[in-house]
Amino acid sequence: MKVGLLTHSLRPRGGVVHTLELAHALARRGHAVTVIAAAEPGERLFRTVGFPVETIALPRLQGDLVAQVAQRIDTLVQALPPLLARGGFDLLHAQDSLSGNALALLREAGYVLPPWLRTVHHLDVFGQPLLNRWQERAWRAADGVACVSDGWCRHFREVLRQPAERMFNGVDLARYRPQPEPGDAEAIEALGLPADTGPVLLLVGGVEERKNSVRLLQAFAQLRTTDAAWADTRLVVAGGASMLDHGAARRDWLAVLAATGLAEGPQQPVLRTGPLPDALLPALMRRAGVLAMPSLVEGFGLAALEALACGTPVLVSRRPPFTETLHDTPAVAWCDPEDVASIATGLQQALALPRLPAPPPVCVAHSWARSAALHDAWYQRVLEPIPA
Repeated sequence: MKVGLLTHSLRPRGGVVHTLELAHALARRGHAVTVIAAAEPGERLFRTVGFPVETIALPRLQGDLVAQVAQRIDTLVQALPPLLARGGFDLLHAQDSLSGNALALLREAGYVLPPWLRTVHHLDVFGQPLLNRWQERAWRAADGVACVSDGWCRHFREVLRQPAERMFNGVDLARYRPQPEPGDAEAIEALGLPADTGPVLLLVGGVEERKNSVRLLQAFAQLRTTDAAWADTRLVVAGGASMLDHGAARRDWLAVLAATGLAEGPQQPVLRTGPLPDALLPALMRRAGVLAMPSLVEGFGLAALEALACGTPVLVSRRPPFTETLHDTPAVAWCDPEDVASIATGLQQALALPRLPAPPPVCVAHSWARSAALHDAWYQRVLEPIPA
């Protein structure tokens, strides 16, 4: 098959990583895969890949979030027709709402598209009604929908009355493993985290409401003052390359820092790294004593599985999707994500857990090769001719 995988960005966000890993695994199955991604001025793909990547140059975006989303969709609508004609794709697979909206609008305008599918990693609830309508159009207009967890499949089936295929993310065990790579120590030390300093509490994804970053910071501040084992622990927040407006969460974050007296910076108790080089994230997960993911909303929770593959204990919310995949997995502590005291207790439990000497079975089972096989079978069903 000639497959076009569409994603919203070149940045190292979960949906983009999913797209690149799926493309690689599908190519290994013999398919001709092209990734189509929007690029803001000056952006480059965060990793080298072995398949074609077509980039659509975005203008310098202006206005509020609604205006910027409209500009992104309009740019895709204008740029996609010649690109799709040149690609001759048998099937298109959108991984985000922006490309889903563009494909929906092109079909509405009479442009002849091949079958197109949509993966919904999770749904957001926006304060602006127009964004919610666009989010819905981006999956309702598709020829098929997939979700990466049972919980979201159930939500589509029972609440939205829309069937959804069950797919999942995978773990690259060549990258995420307990054994360190050459250069790990030097790279981590360059971040200001030498091996002879205290434990590291790691949060991946930046300061966002759905990541529950502010409550995690409150729990961390509480433990540093009440538990001697946490007195020299550092909170490292990696990533944060999002196109959404997380201003409210960041304001609350700064308020908690001020109220607790915690300083932020390279030699301080709290360190926000921003987006990191691709090779550095597995090294940082190996350095961490705990990966914290007390999320309010997740699609799959891939970072938790990647940390476990590195041997690092994790703290996760006692809610889907974590309860689906990690319920009988070692080195996992649990919390009520809306209770700061529960998060603090879970962090204490996680830091006391032994590291894993090898990736647990859940990480082995969730391979990108298996995910690609499921996608392949789904694509084949979609492309099967309807009997006369």
